[in-house]
Amino acid sequence: MKCYDCTQEGRDDTLGIGVCARCGLFTCQDHAQIVRESVQQHSGLARTTSRLLARRVVCTTCRAAETVG
Repeated sequence: MKCYDCTQEGRDDTLGIGVCARCGLFTCQDHAQIVRESVQQHSGLARTTSRLLARRVVCTTCRAAETVG
């Protein structure tokens, strides 16, 4: 699959390396961002947080929308 953002820019030579976890579009290495985040699991009535951080691929558009504050 081809990167959506590259296709919009008129580039036809890049391949998608992942799917944006937020919008579901394919993204290439140039337009992808890897976000590290903690994972919480329910344990009875409480939550436990994993010591390891998970990875999530998002496109630059969705990442910008997530970080606007």
